[in-house]
Amino acid sequence: MQQLSLSLLPGRLAVCRLGPNEAIPQWVFSTSFWSVTRTDEEFSLILPEKVVPSSWKAEKGWRCLKVVGPLDFSLTGVLSSLSTPLAEAGVPILAISTYDTDYLLVRSGDVDRAKEILIEHGHRISP
Repeated sequence: MQQLSLSLLPGRLAVCRLGPNEAIPQWVFSTSFWSVTRTDEEFSLILPEKVVPSSWKAEKGWRCLKVVGPLDFSLTGVLSSLSTPLAEAGVPILAISTYDTDYLLVRSGDVDRAKEILIEHGHRISP
């Protein structure tokens, strides 16, 4: 796999869970970063931590590493080249893929360690 360039996005994120039939509040769509996935069992939302209502079920304290893109759909092993060394070091992640690129969420307390590990494996990270 080629060397990837990543950037650490500012701020902390939260991974939230709503019921599958709950409405997503309109304010979500005006936040600086959001991702929504719906299944038959739930809505999962990733939002800036500071906007998450205290009544929501949420796991706070995530930071986001963005793979500088856009990435070509023919590339293989992008997530593997990032997730494998982190998994081997015991660093949990949550991955998000979009049309243009991939994002890795790591716990705030693991960010420095994750950056070190990825750099040791040939990737570049800008602050």
